Amino acid sequence: MRRSLWTVVAWVCGLVFFFPVLWMVLTGFKREADAASNPPTWVFTPTLDGYRQVFDRDLTPYLLNSLMASLFSTLLVLVLATPAAYALSLRPVAKWRDALFFFISTKMLPAVAALLPIYLVVKELGMLDNVWTMVILYSAMNLPLAIWMMRSFLLEVPTSVLEAAEMDGAGLLMSIRRVLLPIVSPGLAATALICFIFSWNEFFFAVNLTATRAGTAPIFLVGFISSEGLFLARLCAAATLVSLPVVLAGWLAQKQLVRGLSMGAVK
Repeated sequence: MRRSLWTVVAWVCGLVFFFPVLWMVLTGFKREADAASNPPTWVFTPTLDGYRQVFDRDLTPYLLNSLMASLFSTLLVLVLATPAAYALSLRPVAKWRDALFFFISTKMLPAVAALLPIYLVVKELGMLDNVWTMVILYSAMNLPLAIWMMRSFLLEVPTSVLEAAEMDGAGLLMSIRRVLLPIVSPGLAATALICFIFSWNEFFFAVNLTATRAGTAPIFLVGFISSEGLFLARLCAAATLVSLPVVLAGWLAQKQLVRGLSMGAVK
């Protein structure tokens, strides 16, 4: 009886969290009059007008910019975070606690406080409205989190495995590539997915440092909020399309994500 009760509670909590997403998807199939009605319209005739208007505004460049910025920044973060986490876990460097605190302290700075100096530097370098600027910024934003996550995964690796590899003649790079990475691959996938999601959803720096050439998917969504009004049906249709790549990536990597986030939870 108790197990059944907790199952019902879990389903109710899941539906509560999923309901805003479901409402967004349903609103994308409504007419603007139905989407803006108060009280909300529950019964309506589905239409694809919102999606047609989204594709008429050329969504593809924004999706490509987001995909490029998110993928390249995630790859760069993994390349930098893995050796850094290795040096802070299995082969701790001197004052590793101070290094860990320094990494996480960078996340305590409000983004708005860093905007002005970043804007001035980017402007002086002539890199405003440039996708590679977003790649560098997203990498810097996600690197501290990735180092902490990868360190927690690497701490679960028995040091005896690395010692055996060294006795067999494996160097540092071969030990990491052939021994370490296969063991922590679920954690690597979880870290990559989280960094990708954070990069894909980032809005603050994108709206202040990009315009027409390097605008990302969140910037595209803002275009539906204008002085003419808030077009809810079109906005929800666009938000549904923008959410699909992240949902698809999470669905494809769900096994690795669960395994990575639960590493070390059960002994």
